[in-house]
Amino acid sequence: MFPDAKIAIVCRITIETGGNFRPKRWDFMTKKELRAAMKKRNLSLSSEERDAASERIFGRVERLPGFSAARCAAFFCALPDEPQTGAALARWSAAKRIVVPRVEGDAMRFYDYAPGELCRGAFGIAEPSVAERPCDPAEIDFIVVPGVAFTAAGARMGRGRGYYDKYLSQPGFRGVKALSLIHISEPTRRV
Repeated sequence: MFPDAKIAIVCRITIETGGNFRPKRWDFMTKKELRAAMKKRNLSLSSEERDAASERIFGRVERLPGFSAARCAAFFCALPDEPQTGAALARWSAAKRIVVPRVEGDAMRFYDYAPGELCRGAFGIAEPSVAERPCDPAEIDFIVVPGVAFTAAGARMGRGRGYYDKYLSQPGFRGVKALSLIHISEPTRRV
């Protein structure tokens, strides 16, 4: 799915929610049904569970050699059903160049992360303002890619617009590291 990129699932956290969530079998769901089921599962976390899961996920990211060696790391600003990135982004931006995406029409570009300077962008996601410095794809040493669902082999399903797929397939993107994150998941057979 990501040409020339190394993909690893950093953390899959399965939390049972009192038996309230019983989707039909993953391998018989359409992509639309699977996205809806995963969103429902992720939103079922309490704020304490969400914070703890996010800390575990980003703690693992911090310990990865690729992250330690990166001069420029690309992340995402989280939606409510994704691992919460705010604390990690603020912490990491003090030590290295952190860039986050902004959607511009059909394309996604990365810009410097400036804590407290994000504005509401496409799809209600926090994005850097137009005043922030753009980041050329070749400058990114390490990237964390969010996902809705994954297979055990690491194949990723995003939200359906293909922004990350297009970005990572650009000729200028080196694809040194590409990591996929998910909050709660049981691997699916296909995505």
